[in-house]
Amino acid sequence: MAQVVTNVLRRASATLLLSLALPLLAQAADGLNYGVRINAPGRLDNLLEENLDLVRYRGNPRTDREQLRRMVRTAPNQIKTLLATEGYYSPEVAVRLDDSGATPQVIVDVTPGEPVLVGAVEIVLNGFESSPESPFDKEGLKAGWTLPAGDVFRQDEWERAKRAILRAVVQTRYPRAQMTESVATVDPDTHRALLRVALDSGPEMRFGELKIEGLKRYPEAVIRNLNKIKPGDVYSEAELQAFQARLQDTGYFSAVEVTADLNTVIAAQQEAAEEKRTGAAPPATLGPVPLLVHVVENKRKNASVGLGISTNTGGRASVSYDDLAIWGLRLKSSLTLEQKKQTARGDFYFPTTADGYNDSFGAALERNDVEGETTRSASIYAKRAWGTPLLERSISAEYLNESKTVAGDGSSHAMSLPVTYAVTWRKLDNLIFPSRGYVLNATAGGALLPVLTDEKFLRFTARGITYRPLNARNLFIFRAELGALASSTKNGVPATYLFRAGGDNSVRGYAYQELGVQEGTATVGGRYLATASAEYQYWFRPTWGAAVFYDAGNAADSLSDIHPKSGYGIGARYKSPVGPINVDVAYGHAVRKARLHFSLGFTF
Repeated sequence: MAQVVTNVLRRASATLLLSLALPLLAQAADGLNYGVRINAPGRLDNLLEENLDLVRYRGNPRTDREQLRRMVRTAPNQIKTLLATEGYYSPEVAVRLDDSGATPQVIVDVTPGEPVLVGAVEIVLNGFESSPESPFDKEGLKAGWTLPAGDVFRQDEWERAKRAILRAVVQTRYPRAQMTESVATVDPDTHRALLRVALDSGPEMRFGELKIEGLKRYPEAVIRNLNKIKPGDVYSEAELQAFQARLQDTGYFSAVEVTADLNTVIAAQQEAAEEKRTGAAPPATLGPVPLLVHVVENKRKNASVGLGISTNTGGRASVSYDDLAIWGLRLKSSLTLEQKKQTARGDFYFPTTADGYNDSFGAALERNDVEGETTRSASIYAKRAWGTPLLERSISAEYLNESKTVAGDGSSHAMSLPVTYAVTWRKLDNLIFPSRGYVLNATAGGALLPVLTDEKFLRFTARGITYRPLNARNLFIFRAELGALASSTKNGVPATYLFRAGGDNSVRGYAYQELGVQEGTATVGGRYLATASAEYQYWFRPTWGAAVFYDAGNAADSLSDIHPKSGYGIGARYKSPVGPINVDVAYGHAVRKARLHFSLGFTF
């Protein structure tokens, strides 16, 4: 009996000891639990929270009380080092440990004091020789220094300024330049920092002849006509990147690399080093460096099929065929079948000329059945375009033959041969996901001669969109479109050149081209158009946002008859890998209906 009691007592004691030890073991496994309170002004609080060992090692399994005391002792020096990166070299720092309670507390008090300011900046430029035909702006380079006298001396800005001045040099004319000296002398007593930077230009580099690698299927003119870099031009990284971008935009290549032939540079430098060892002076300039273009060609022929749906024109099926080298031209053709619109077209593109012109011609067949008006048209056209993404211009001529049937009003026929000039200005922070800037487009043209034209006319349009951010999350977008057609009568003017409104990219809340001139039970185009839109977007995540908007506009045969119809609603925005996706629910005030609108990207 005594033995049984003894065993029971032993088991009870073991259980009690285990229950007392488990919390201690768990605490040891999780590390010492302690708090840290940092009292520092402004951004210094965040700096210490993110970098101080006392914060970083909190909860570490290896942290015990002795380790905590050691970190408390070393914390003042670490804090002073961190504050120096922000320009504070004479701070008052106090760190104390309060372990009177169950959970130890570390209190950090920081008084940063007066920041160190940049007192003087000395920039020494060795080399960088100028010549009358290609002067080098040394003073401009110095003026672009980004950490001037009077600024707070912060370590990251000091490093950023050095990188910026070196980048400004190596990106043009002197790609082998080096920073030979960078010294910051800080005087904590006067709170001033004296900066000295020395750059050595190395040899000047100029471009030589163009070398092309990887081109097999397509003519060299595809590349040479886009090259604006001439032999003898000084090296410019910006020009290399611009040339590469132009080649990538042609569609002929899946990969493009445009560089200066550095093998030639290295060989010349090795030769210069050998001459220096033998006592000869190194060259101030290198010989012309070949401009090397390496391309990977796209397949010559490509066919694709697609299915989709549009809230403007309904379900869609499409087939396309491209040939990059047919009779020395590029062919793009497609057949698109939509519920309200069917189109077949083929376009031929010439290689860009040496003067930067992009010439093309083509033909199209199109059928539209919208709001009681059915049109069938055949057209042939030619176009010349030129410019840059910031300023695009074009002039085109088109012969259009059209038959039209209006519900309840019979059929008619019209043909026309208009010439149109178009110009587009872009100033955007991002061409795919713009959040600041504007785009303007204007066209002027018409059919002025009685040649293949039933009714002479003049036609003008103007469109614009502007992006106005309040901050990273809040964005306003304003859009407007105007159109006018002058002719003695609408009869004989193809419906293609008249104006209607409504739809995804027009006045939301109304069907595609629902707004216009009433003829019987149908809606047809008018001589004048005016639409406007205001939208507010809130981006609650980097790629997800919400929108509210108000649209208004109409089309009519006279300015006095334009009675704007309004639509308003809410929407969702998503920045997808292929561009902005917009889904809107809009209420058309005049028709008292709500409609769903879906669009990809933005017009222009």
